[in-house]
Amino acid sequence: MSEEFAAAGAGITGSGPLKGVTVLDITRVVAGPFCSMLLADLGATVIKVEHPDDPDYARTFPPFVSGDDEEFSAFFTQFNRNKLGITLDMKSAEGKTLLRKLVRRADVLVENFRPGTMDRLGLGYEVLKKENPRLIYTAISGFGRTGPNASRPSYDNTGQAAGGLWSMNGYADRPPVRVGTIIGDLAASLYAAIGTLAALREAERGGEGQVVDISQQDSVLTLTENAVVRYTTQGDVASPLGNDHPFVRPYGQFPCKDGYVFFGGYTDKFWKITCELFGEPEVANDPEIDTMEKRFDRDVAERRVKPILERWFSKYTKVELEELAGDRVPLSAIKTIAEVVEDPHIAARDMIVKVPVAGKLVRMFGLPIKLSGTPGNACAKAPNPGEHNTFVYSRLVGLTPEEVRKLSDEGVI
Repeated sequence: MSEEFAAAGAGITGSGPLKGVTVLDITRVVAGPFCSMLLADLGATVIKVEHPDDPDYARTFPPFVSGDDEEFSAFFTQFNRNKLGITLDMKSAEGKTLLRKLVRRADVLVENFRPGTMDRLGLGYEVLKKENPRLIYTAISGFGRTGPNASRPSYDNTGQAAGGLWSMNGYADRPPVRVGTIIGDLAASLYAAIGTLAALREAERGGEGQVVDISQQDSVLTLTENAVVRYTTQGDVASPLGNDHPFVRPYGQFPCKDGYVFFGGYTDKFWKITCELFGEPEVANDPEIDTMEKRFDRDVAERRVKPILERWFSKYTKVELEELAGDRVPLSAIKTIAEVVEDPHIAARDMIVKVPVAGKLVRMFGLPIKLSGTPGNACAKAPNPGEHNTFVYSRLVGLTPEEVRKLSDEGVI
């Protein structure tokens, strides 16, 4: 049924490895919309469901693009491109009925309400799976569907704080600093996409759907690298290190002529090559810093290694250092977003794509998942609220255009 629906929407729905998979997206902001956007970019038919009087408030987030007749959020578009848009009041009796009918024709439902919200609406998993036993019910929340904190409200910063990442970020002599992006929302969405695909595979094999339960706190916790095992094996509590690494040196930020670079040549092999590149091969044989273990020592790294690297790097610009290092040692310019967007390698990877926003083409990040046989597509616009009501409700539910108009007039959709 999903493939039939996708075929009927040729030119509206996508193509790619997930073509034929239908996703109901009842999420808001980023933790959820990013998950379903990835599925949409990979070819799934994603239907964004919004309340007719209270649409996703990410539509109000800057930056905005103005066209002849509209102003539209580029932020919203970036996380909701390639989707169909319908409206639905799930609190109304008619709305509940419509959602159950939509679920019968869907493969996946993604929601990011607090646990218990959908149950209170009479639309929880136990109800919806009676409509469609194969349904994958992906739920993203701050603390997951189980445990003593399950009902607590959460934002991205909640995940960063509760998952331990915030306490590790920043500089040793200052208070902790949040990671400079919404990593709690983004990580949860990534794990939700992975979990959804795994559950889809199981449903294809066994015919049964299931709940994919994703917690922001859980997701952030897995991003703390070695902090957990350092604590459980040594009692060492991770704290802010700035640009240092807990045990690998040199491995961090170093100044150069016009900014900063990352240099990670800590192995004996890379250290020797680096000394040769900068015309001082004898440094590799200095008895105080001639082995990786010696360079790992914090005092030695600060007193001997760091000054040598800063002396070398200070003579060159970021571009010159990257050219000098080439593919021989791990050295990368620490780039501004402007430099990344204009990076020829990023362009070669199709990681900046042009997506319609308010009648104009706006550059935004593309799909990082590269498939050789069935590539995805990240170039379709985000929908207006309810833009595809007639198409979706007629194709999936069987409503006539007159019935759609009546439900719209009544505020159900």
